This record gives sequence, structure tokens and C-alpha cells, in this order.
Amino acid sequence: MVDTAPSPVKLPTPDSSDGFLVCGLGSLGQNCVANLKSFGVPVNAINDAMPSEWEVVDLRSQIDHLEIGDCRQAEVLERAGIRQCRAVLLVTQDERVNLEAALTARVLNPQVRLVMRSGKQNLNQLMGQQLQNFIAFEPTQLAAPAFALEAFGEELIGYFSLDGHRFQVVKQRLEPDNLWCDRRQLHELDTSHRRVLCHTPAALVRSTEALPRTTPSPSSLFYTWLPDTVLQAGDEVVVIESDAQLRTLHSEPARPVRQAPLAWARQTLKWLSDWRTLKQSLVDLWRSRSEHQLRRVALICGATVLALCLVGTLLFDFNSPADIPPFNAFLYTFVTLFGGYGDVFEALEEFDNPRGMQLFGVLLTVAGAAFVGVLYALLTEKLLTLRFEFMERRPPVPERDHVVVIWLGRVGRQVVTTMQELNQPVVGISPHALDAEVLPNIPLLTGDISAALDKAHLATAKSVVAVSDDEIQNLEVGLLAHRVNPHCRAIIRTYDQQFTDRVAQIFPFAQVLCASALSADAFAGAAFGEHVIGLFRLYRQTVLVTQYQIEAGDTLEALLLSEIAYGYGVVPLWHEHQAESGQLMPSEDIRLQVGDRLVVLATIGGLRRIEQGQLAPRSWKLHLDQARTAEARFDGAAKIARVSGYRLGEARDLMTRLPVTLPRPMYRHQAMRLARLLTRAQVTAQVVSPRPSSPVAPDRRPDQI
Repeated sequence: MVDTAPSPVKLPTPDSSDGFLVCGLGSLGQNCVANLKSFGVPVNAINDAMPSEWEVVDLRSQIDHLEIGDCRQAEVLERAGIRQCRAVLLVTQDERVNLEAALTARVLNPQVRLVMRSGKQNLNQLMGQQLQNFIAFEPTQLAAPAFALEAFGEELIGYFSLDGHRFQVVKQRLEPDNLWCDRRQLHELDTSHRRVLCHTPAALVRSTEALPRTTPSPSSLFYTWLPDTVLQAGDEVVVIESDAQLRTLHSEPARPVRQAPLAWARQTLKWLSDWRTLKQSLVDLWRSRSEHQLRRVALICGATVLALCLVGTLLFDFNSPADIPPFNAFLYTFVTLFGGYGDVFEALEEFDNPRGMQLFGVLLTVAGAAFVGVLYALLTEKLLTLRFEFMERRPPVPERDHVVVIWLGRVGRQVVTTMQELNQPVVGISPHALDAEVLPNIPLLTGDISAALDKAHLATAKSVVAVSDDEIQNLEVGLLAHRVNPHCRAIIRTYDQQFTDRVAQIFPFAQVLCASALSADAFAGAAFGEHVIGLFRLYRQTVLVTQYQIEAGDTLEALLLSEIAYGYGVVPLWHEHQAESGQLMPSEDIRLQVGDRLVVLATIGGLRRIEQGQLAPRSWKLHLDQARTAEARFDGAAKIARVSGYRLGEARDLMTRLPVTLPRPMYRHQAMRLARLLTRAQVTAQVVSPRPSSPVAPDRRPDQI
């Protein structure tokens, strides 16, 4: 019999389909509950046992109803309120359990939205084709680009593809010789391939972690800056660029230069003449690891053969019946050493002390046989190594400015793939050998991790990404990388948000990312019916690349893109009207219609505002003084109608009653843009703040506003 966990007194589950059900309260499930509760919606949960640890503070009290049992059983889903749920998030660690529970939930509630955790791509696609209102994610795949971008450095923030177009989010600190400094205003950076996301003045770049708010915005990330701010040296600007504007953010690695034979010979002679260097090299070889044991044996055999050649030459010279040249004595030794004992046996009878010389000849023969065996072993090892290297065709390890990815599991391979797309030199390290067709175009080191790190040129590496399934091991590698190279970025994968917070606090040099916390935003957004294409981190917040399909009656219908951008605090990237080609960085003057497709950048707060229809209040107005010509009146009316949403007849009527203040309030960015357009059309216009006594003219410095 399944028991129900005791829960605090709650209001009864609503009869309307507004609730959400989370099956599985692991790290991902708990973060999903926390995100859903931020929307102010009822959230129920099912888990096979009471969680032993709560990662989110007071999360237990936020769950409206917690059912202990098997989420695959119909009666457990019934008690958890499946029939009153709008969406079910199936996020247990067992993909079979998630699939069975999804099918059971769909039978009990055919209208419920299913958001499933699954790493089987083919199955996910087939399920999506057969089931309506279904989507599946793999948390590691969602989070992998974030690990790659952290490894790339602070300059590249985000990277994703959309309908064949590539986007990248770039953070840039302006140098004094930058063409933008002291010349460009922020709004001038916006083009058909670029949008400004964030701006931090030079004085505040290092003094605060939060973005300064020079203007009110519903988002804490976007539109917190003024469009007419003049860029200065030291300012920090974050922009998103597409296609033609994409830039290479790293320097090409230096190619290894082959040495000429003469230079190599000189270097070898110099090395041999330096006794201290030679001695240290021999000691290092002797102390080498297990993979060099055969070479150690070869060194011993070689030294033994040289000693026997010297001793044999002296003995044959001293015991010869006649005075033979030293070279003949050496030939006796060499022939005996390499299997010619039968050729010299009879000649040894004439030597002084013949029995001793014959026994010495036997010793030389045995030593020679051992030396030849070791020589064959070395040649065989070298040939096999060359054969495997030829089959794999892997490039050499870069000398510097590369990224080292440790553990090439599902996440590691995706991180490497992202690095290759960005043309970033990368080295993979795996404790086990991989097939030749797996990531064939990257340098690969296998075996002991510590030994592989020595070969990976860690001292000159740009970043180290530790993404194994053991977060303690990841922390160990991150600390080791920092000890060897303090300038190396250490990216550590964790699975527990509390552990993540502690490690990040104690080791500020490390970039600690919890895959569950990163992915939970995408799962929560998908529960409301949105399609999350990708995500990235920006100023410690997760930004979701989210797609909307406009439907009748939703909170985006009939709004201008400017109203969506400034009212909800999101950044439109792509707009596509029915039966028309899509548009990159669409104009703010487009009004959405049913059937349109819109892709935006949004935080989880932005998704919540769109879901609940919480548009920020419009409080800025525009005052029109005069139009210099009749043509200016005509053009001004067209621009007012296009930007502010007036009908063309209303706009023309307003232009006949100058001076006039437009009665319909706007957002500050929207009003300042309209003022700039009217000024170019020879219509004098001023932005009026919420305090009517403070008119603001366009194209002025923010400290003058």
C-alpha cells in the first residue's frame, strides 16, 4: 500500500487545469518545482520516497501536495491531481519510468502537456510525432553548451543556431582605440545583424556584480541602459551577433616548426655535452611511469652491452696468443655477442686461459640474445603505435591557448563538438580508449588522468573542463589545474546546487555549474508550452532562447515587438509570418498576428511575465513642437503610426494640432526612438518623463537627462 507524505495545510487543488505535476524530486525535479512556483501556480509532486535532502530552502512548504509512490501507477497519478494538471514534468533519473509514467498520464488526461526527461533522441522525435503536446529534453545536452562557453572565456557568452543562422553573444571591454569610443551611442550599435543586450559604464565594471539600472526595465538584464549613452573607453558591452557579424574570438595556434637536420644534430651534440642535463634526463627516464618500463629495460640492456663490449675487447686483447690489434679483439667480442660463438669457439682454444674465455663467450652470447629480444620488442611497439596513429589520424596536442576536456561522456563530447564549431583548439582526455570514429579530428589522450594532464600542456592551457559523473573527481581536477596553471579557467560540473554554491564561494577562481539548475529553467519554460531552443549564462542568470507560436487570445497577439521587448523585458531575435521567410533582428514596428513565429531571449522571469500577461506600465510621452515643412508633417505622421501604434488617420490629425503631446504613453526606449526618427524628419520632438515638468530631448547624454 502506498502512503501519502504528511504535508502542511494547503488550499484544495483547483478544479481548473492550471496546476503542474512534477514526477521525481531529484536535483532537477526540485529546481523545476522552484521555478514553477515563481510563476505563482499550484505545483504537486510525486516521488518514490521522501527526499533525504532539499536543495532549495523551504521547498517542501512550497509544494501544494506531495504524493509518495510510483508515478507509473494510475492511482498515484490520480491522487496527485493529474486530471486537473496543465502539464506533467517527468524528470526521474530512470528514462523507462519517465516513459511509462508519460503514457499513463496521457491516458488519464489526454489534454495534459508532457515534458519528459530522456536522452534517446530517436525515441524523442518519434514520440513527438505521435503525441501532441509532448516534448523531451536531456538535461546534460541542454547544459553542455554552457560548459563549453565558460571554457571559451569571458568574451564569448552564448552560441546557438536557428534556422540555419548562427548567433553568438559577445562581451567586449572597449579599449581607447576602439572605433566606438567617444563616437557612437548605444542605439547606433543596433543593426540588422546585431543587438545590444547589456551595457556597464567603465566606473562600474569592477565595482559591482549587478548591472546598473539607468532606466527602469522589467528585466534585470535587458534594457537597463539608455539608448543615447555615448560609449567610452573601459565600458563593457554585451551584444548578440548573427551570421555576417560573427567574429573569430581566439588567435590561431602556432604550428609546430620542423627543425632542419643540421640544427637537430647540433642540438643533440649540445645535449650530450651537457653532463648535468644528460644525467637529469636519464634519471627522469628511470623514474618514468609504467608505460615506459620497456624503455627502461632497453636502457639497462644497452648499458650492459656497452660494458660487455669494453670488457670483452680488453680480455681478448690480453689473453690472445699473439699480439692482435685492438680492433680484432673488438671483432671477436662483437661476433660472439651477436650469435657467432660457434665461429670463434675453436680459436678460443689457442688463447691463454681458454676455458675462462669460452665461458665468457657464453655470457656474451646470452647477453646478446637478450639485447636482440628487447630490440625487437621496441621495434614492434613503435610499429604498432605508428599504425594506430595512422588509423586514427589525430592531430598533435596544441602547445598553448587550448581547452582540455576531461571525460568524454555525453556532456564531454558535446562540449568538444561545440568547441570545434567555434574553431577553438581542444584536447580530449578519457580514462578508456575510444573508437577511431569518435571525435576523430581532435587530439586524444587516454589512460591515467594525472599522466594525461602532463601530456596535455596544462601549464599553457586556456581552460580545463571537468565533466565526469563524479563531482568530487571534477573538483579534484579543477584544483589540480589551478595549482599547475593559476591563469587557467577551471570549469567544474556538479549535481547538487548547495554543493555548487559552497564550492563557488570557497574557490572563487572556479566556474562551478550545476547541470540540473541550468536545465530546470528550460523544463519549466517548456511546461507552459514554450519551445526552448537553447540557453546560456549571462551575469549569473540563465538566458533561454525561446520560441513562441502566436495563437488567438494569448498574451502576445496584436502587440508591437517594441511593446513585447520593453513591456516583458525580452529580446526578439527572429520573426516569421505565415507563408513568408523569417527576418533576423526584426523591426520593433512589427505587430504580431495569429500564426506568427517569434524567437526571443528571455530569463525565467521574462517567460513568467509573458505567461501571466504582466506588461510593464507605459509612462513616457512625446511632446511635438513643430514641423518645419508640409512634407515633415506627412512623414512625421507615418512614423508616429508605425512606431507608437496609432492609426494613420489619428497620427495625421495629431500633426495638424502642433504643438501637442501624444496622449498615448510609451516605453522610454520606444519614445526615444520615435523622437530620433521625428527629428530626422524635421519634426521637433521631446521625450516627456513621468514627471511632466521634465521634458527630455533625444540624442542627449544620460547625465543630461
